[in-house]
Amino acid sequence: MYECNRISAQIWNDCLDIAKQYSLANDGKWINKTELQKALKNKYPLHSQSIQAVCHKYLFARDAAHKAKQQGLDNKYPYKKKKHYNTKWAKDGFKIYDNGRIELSMGIWNGKRQQPIVVYVKELPIGKIKEIELIYDRGLKLSLAYENGLIESINNNKNIAGIDVGEIHTISSYCENGNAIIITGRKARSVKRLRNKKIAELQRKMSKCKKGSRKWKKYNKAKQYILSKSDKQLTDILHKTTKQYIDWCIENKVKEVVIGDIEGVQRNTKKKRNRNTNQKLSQWQFGKLYKYLEYKLKAKGINIIKINEGYTTQTCPVCGRRNKTSTRNYVCKCGYKEHRDIHGSKNILSKYKYNDIRYLGETKEIKYLRIA
Repeated sequence: MYECNRISAQIWNDCLDIAKQYSLANDGKWINKTELQKALKNKYPLHSQSIQAVCHKYLFARDAAHKAKQQGLDNKYPYKKKKHYNTKWAKDGFKIYDNGRIELSMGIWNGKRQQPIVVYVKELPIGKIKEIELIYDRGLKLSLAYENGLIESINNNKNIAGIDVGEIHTISSYCENGNAIIITGRKARSVKRLRNKKIAELQRKMSKCKKGSRKWKKYNKAKQYILSKSDKQLTDILHKTTKQYIDWCIENKVKEVVIGDIEGVQRNTKKKRNRNTNQKLSQWQFGKLYKYLEYKLKAKGINIIKINEGYTTQTCPVCGRRNKTSTRNYVCKCGYKEHRDIHGSKNILSKYKYNDIRYLGETKEIKYLRIA
């Protein structure tokens, strides 16, 4: 199975070389999917769909980088060679039996069908398995993508809620009925802080060792363990946070959720902010938070919409003044007062409903939740 991931890495590296040679030979023209798949055909002892999966991932990475560059971002095209790469088996590449036996096809090589890789799983998920991927996370593991068979709920509610996401308070939201919720992100901050401290300590030790030595490998193994463990902890925290918010939406009969688009907030800030703030912003998982919210809200029949949140935290909804605040409460000279994050979520909601920032009335109740 390790050999499968080494072969997949070779396919990725060949994709880089073939694409480069094609571009040089055709005046900068990019190779398309059909031509790339043809160039890779019958060259590796893997199932044809596994080879195509690596090819598709390369093309997706290339096209995503191109799209980002068109938007003015400084993303790089795929260029790094790999030693290991995840192997994927699609619909015709595996067989599953009721006793938990999984056969992973290795395809035809030199005119002969190879013996499949056989693994046993104690508990198979309920639902149709679509893909199987061989990943490495402190050991080789199989990742199964499957359809859970759940049908999207029908939602006849009418309320709209606005969300202001933050690094300190992960979710702050205000609903039309006057209720609000704040879910703190301090648990996630503490996990990141400990991870950064441990990684910095290991990197100092690794810098004093010869790369590839036994001691260097020992420290690197510890580093990968910390990164893997902290990633699982942060994923668990995000799932708990989004679950709490979905429960609050159902409780308040929410039909639609409006969230501020903060994409790019962590870029080009070296001159404006200090080093610690830049580190916090670069490690802020707002993209993953949005994805979790999107699919969990959709399952409950709740729509989620992104809008530009420009100046929603600074603008007073009563008099229209712009005020920057360094505390957790927003206070204006006109007498308006509100919790800073709830103030932001109310302005996002107002901007969506009226295309303008207006006063939406007093907040009836603020529910404050922590992640244990």
